[in-house]
Amino acid sequence: MSVSQLAARLDRLPIGRFHRRVLYALAAAFVFEFGDLNTFSYVAPALRQHLHVSVDDIAFVTSASFLGMFIGAVFGGKLADMLGRRRALLASVSFFSLFSLCNALASSVSTLAAARLLTGVGLAAMTVAATTYVSETMPAARRGRMQSGVMAIGLFGIPIMSFSARAVIPISSSSWRYVFVLGALGLLVLPLIVRLPESPRWLLTRGRSEQADRVLDTIERETEAQHGQLPAPEEVEAGQPTHPTSYRALLTGRLGRRTAMLAVAWIFQTLGFYGFVSWAPTLLAAHGFSLVHSLTFTALTTLGAVPGALLAWPISDRFGRKAPIVLVALGIAACGLAYGLTFNGVAIVVFGFGVHALIQTFAALLYAYTPEMYPTEHRNSGNGLVYGLGRLSNITGPLIVAAIFGSFGYQPVFVYIAACWAVVAITIGLFGPRTGMRNLEQLSEATPGSGAVPAGGDAQARASVRSHGID
Repeated sequence: MSVSQLAARLDRLPIGRFHRRVLYALAAAFVFEFGDLNTFSYVAPALRQHLHVSVDDIAFVTSASFLGMFIGAVFGGKLADMLGRRRALLASVSFFSLFSLCNALASSVSTLAAARLLTGVGLAAMTVAATTYVSETMPAARRGRMQSGVMAIGLFGIPIMSFSARAVIPISSSSWRYVFVLGALGLLVLPLIVRLPESPRWLLTRGRSEQADRVLDTIERETEAQHGQLPAPEEVEAGQPTHPTSYRALLTGRLGRRTAMLAVAWIFQTLGFYGFVSWAPTLLAAHGFSLVHSLTFTALTTLGAVPGALLAWPISDRFGRKAPIVLVALGIAACGLAYGLTFNGVAIVVFGFGVHALIQTFAALLYAYTPEMYPTEHRNSGNGLVYGLGRLSNITGPLIVAAIFGSFGYQPVFVYIAACWAVVAITIGLFGPRTGMRNLEQLSEATPGSGAVPAGGDAQARASVRSHGID
């Protein structure tokens, strides 16, 4: 079976039970991933109040967690290219759930930092494996929307964790530990992931064509039973199956240029994202708001996360990824700057809601966009590398925020955050290829920056849209 045959068979399918199984399983994993990712930012004000932990200590623990995410993204990404997407998902969810429980048992800043580092390894490995799996199994015409659907459901983890922290933390001086226990419940997702097949695209690159064909047969039979006779695949020439090559390929030539562009975008979006999300509760408390008020403001603003991810649903495939990414990044910069310039409680909630909403719109778009830049044999490794570099940069991110706040005060922190998002918009706007409703194999062959794609890709995707009533 050729690459083009496999792609044509997958891309002609209407959304059916298989695709929804993928959606719900990965969304459930993201509920715990997003919730766990933000636990320390909610716990940090309580640690300052009850354990007299300093801002520098908070920065140290936060940096440790991002070092773990870098390790998990880079090495977990490579592992998923070697062992498969499904195995990587099972291992990473188990890993971050178990070490999340260890966070609750921490007795010092150093042990908490170690627990957050190891939790971060699992969180990042799960993220890159999940986003790659969505890209490789969803039809081209619906890839962006299904990614936004996974994100939208998964993002319920943020307000769930935020309001849980708001309810639990004030109970006693040690009740912050129970916030971390919630992250360990990610083990409940494992039975859903076990039901998913391995990515047929990955199987094909490993020379396991018969297994890939069996997976596709099963998906097609299930879809046909639900929707009736399927249209014949419209094969587009996209070459023969390729096999794994050196990891160095990600750093040279065409892929090297894409990696550089994505690395800049991921680094500055991570600095801007966590500069706001991780520090807003602590900065509000340090600026004079009570612990209860800062947690309340933060909890209310996180309600923007789910509608924000859903905003990506109508725009991702219709307008591609590039233009929406640029516009949304600029919107985040504007809302973040306005957040920092006001001290009115209502305005803080309104602009904070806007930041959280647009940040998640952006995340859904970038999570769909990044895997599209790489061929199957390097997709998870490339996705993991640039995602990991973003996380690695945030080892210094908390230190930058702490230094700006200590030297210049509250408002300059939000000027810095807005500047980070402006860099993201400029980088993608100038150097990012256009994608959307295009065959993955063709996108990986297109010339970076030109938006070009081999003939037939758009026609095939749009034909799929017309055939199945997708718009």
